[in-house]
Amino acid sequence: MLKEQHSKHNKHFNIIYPASTVQKLYSIFVTPVIVLAVIWVLIKTFSLFPGIPKVVDYEIVAKAFGYTFWRLLVAYVLALIASVPLALWANKSDTAERILLPTFDIIQSIPVLAFFPIVIAVFIQFGMYNGAAIFILFLAMLWNMVFSLIGGLRSIPADIKSAARVFGITKLSYLKKILLPASVPYLVTGSLLAWAQGWNIIIVAEVLHTYIPGGTASQDLFGIGSMLVNAAAGSQQELFVAAIVAMVIGIGLINFFVWQKLLHYAERFKFE
Repeated sequence: MLKEQHSKHNKHFNIIYPASTVQKLYSIFVTPVIVLAVIWVLIKTFSLFPGIPKVVDYEIVAKAFGYTFWRLLVAYVLALIASVPLALWANKSDTAERILLPTFDIIQSIPVLAFFPIVIAVFIQFGMYNGAAIFILFLAMLWNMVFSLIGGLRSIPADIKSAARVFGITKLSYLKKILLPASVPYLVTGSLLAWAQGWNIIIVAEVLHTYIPGGTASQDLFGIGSMLVNAAAGSQQELFVAAIVAMVIGIGLINFFVWQKLLHYAERFKFE
């Protein structure tokens, strides 16, 4: 039976979520203010040294974060669309599981960046630089979600499956009422891991010129990842710190307002 939790959190989620309004306000407002204050002091300290730019265009930094977020979001949606049928396929029968699970495991064990030069070579033939970055992010995200979903599908109790067969539930109803709801907690967990993997890869995915023979920085994609790399290479400490701050605050807000809420919501779909 699926568990409904409307009134209170369990012990695990009491740790994740602030328990009071004051603590929520502290998490949302005070913590970023403290981080910004520390970074402001660092920027002022950097400005004491000669030759370091004293002005950062924060609008450009915000736009760079937006472009990066858009690439991650598109890659995540594609990974979500692909992961569900792959997991269902692997869960279709014991034979499919014995064949597909080792195959998936071998594929996901290959470092995703090993594919990048090939991906770049293919996509740049059509001028699809964004497509190359999104595809490599898609590959980085996909297997976290596939294996999480497979784990969720395998966690369905045997008596639930037996009851479905006894009552003659159709395949479509079984998918909608049992398989998909049961996989929600694992899908959210896998999505969180996939999103984190995407952030780990984004710097490489946006700095394309290192994978293009004779490439230059002008071929890099505009985003927070390429901004970090190019600012570090150009000794632009203020811009580098501003990009780091934007990334930290952006990731923190997404985690608090999206992933933590989804983790809490997914608790409703766990079996007793």
